[in-house]
Amino acid sequence: MNNDIKIDNKQRQYKEDKINKERKLYKDRNLLIVFCITLTAVLSVTSISPAFPMIADVFNISDTQIGLLITVFTLPGIILAPIIGILADRLGRKKVLVPSLILFGIAGTSCIFARSFKMLLSLRLIQGIGGAAINSLNNTIIGDLYRDKECTIAMGYNATVLNIGTTAFPLIGGALCALGWYYPFFLPLVAIPIAILVVFALDSYDPDNNQDFKKYLKNSMQVLKNKNIIILIIISCLLFTIFYGVYMAYFPIYIDKSFNPTPLQIGIILAGMSFTTAAVASQLGRLSSKFSVKTLLIMGFAFFGIALLIIPIIPTIWLLFLPIIIYGIGQGISNPMIQSSLARLSDQEYRGIIMSLSGMSIRLGQTLGPVLFGLIVAISGIDYVFYAGVMSSLIVVLVIFKIYSNNYTTD
Repeated sequence: MNNDIKIDNKQRQYKEDKINKERKLYKDRNLLIVFCITLTAVLSVTSISPAFPMIADVFNISDTQIGLLITVFTLPGIILAPIIGILADRLGRKKVLVPSLILFGIAGTSCIFARSFKMLLSLRLIQGIGGAAINSLNNTIIGDLYRDKECTIAMGYNATVLNIGTTAFPLIGGALCALGWYYPFFLPLVAIPIAILVVFALDSYDPDNNQDFKKYLKNSMQVLKNKNIIILIIISCLLFTIFYGVYMAYFPIYIDKSFNPTPLQIGIILAGMSFTTAAVASQLGRLSSKFSVKTLLIMGFAFFGIALLIIPIIPTIWLLFLPIIIYGIGQGISNPMIQSSLARLSDQEYRGIIMSLSGMSIRLGQTLGPVLFGLIVAISGIDYVFYAGVMSSLIVVLVIFKIYSNNYTTD
């Protein structure tokens, strides 16, 4: 009887220690610095988007041209990703991240001095070169610092912070626009003190190997032959293709055509997904203890399909919160789970290149999504963009079910 009580007490103490450890993780100094890096990456687009109409007026450009401010910023992330990953693996994370933050901050803030749209685009392109590294190295550093379930929990927290940023920065940027179109471009200046913080306070992986470059490349190619890594990178691209193609590009247009809302109503509805995603991502550690990676990924894309299937049959604008919440649940599960799995599947010596390729796939999805689904809108009408999203989600579910072989939980 006494032995049973002792065993129960030990089990209870083990569970309490485990919970306490999870609670303290978000207070970890290194993770707090990573949160700052993530928020810096997020502000690059979300904080300036409210200024787009004013910028169009100031420089006398069309609505189509204003979109180039996003395109020129994301383009370096597609082109430079492999180089950034190799440099991060060979030189160390800080030696790539710190100059990237400084370049991001200087080029981004210099946009306030632009006197032509061409000059503004040039500065955004330079800022995008810095942003390309920031977007991938934050997840790389999480993979370096945390193991197993802690890595999944940290990725979930980071996704929560990211979604808080995507909700808050448009409001901040909009408020700054009241002072002038260029005031939101002061925000990238925050990257400079964060760079200093990274130098002096962040624990970071520095390579300690003597293998030559050819051997590194050969071994990297071997790592990239891992079937699950390839599938996860492809899935990441498809996730953002659907998200930016259906949700970001054409869902606001659908709302406007179907319900004739005010801009504020559209903003409130779109913000609903960020709140849901943040809430779900914060609980990813608990979910990953109960379900395998494969199951969670299938659940995430199934939620996407269900949400997109419901949208065209919603009769009133405020009922759109139902599919928005469902979509947010899927986003809160899928994206941080993909990043966590990639970090855990890659060795530290090659994690930089793996996570950079993941960042490249995200940028590629952001670029392709509006174009591909735009073709569907042009050919069949805007309602069919949601059905195409449902079919795309279903295909991804089938691919994960048939091919992905990782069935572990992070218990």
